[in-house]
Amino acid sequence: MKNYTDLEKGKAHIIIEIIEYIPNAVVSRTIIKKTTGNITATSMSIGEELSEKTSPFDTYVQIIDGAADVKIDDKSIRLKLGEGVIIPAHAKHSFRANEQFKMISTVIKSGYED
Repeated sequence: MKNYTDLEKGKAHIIIEIIEYIPNAVVSRTIIKKTTGNITATSMSIGEELSEKTSPFDTYVQIIDGAADVKIDDKSIRLKLGEGVIIPAHAKHSFRANEQFKMISTVIKSGYED
């Protein structure tokens, strides 16, 4: 697997193919990491979870394969292929893979007013 710095700028990439599924694992790959924010691709195999956490910034998550169960401040949401949600800054959130899925998460740190 390539490091994110190996992704050629100005060239199309098949985003779903930049990260693979590994049984019984959560795999993340940074696509862009800057002081002003980052974009990360994550795959989760069935039965895996990302435990509850918070972030000081809004985070946009979009499902690019499968479906994910997301919990944001005690509200459960099922996100299907192509769907996304903005997780508000400071909100408790977690992810569960009742089926395997891949997602892209984007955090923008600049211009944050809160």
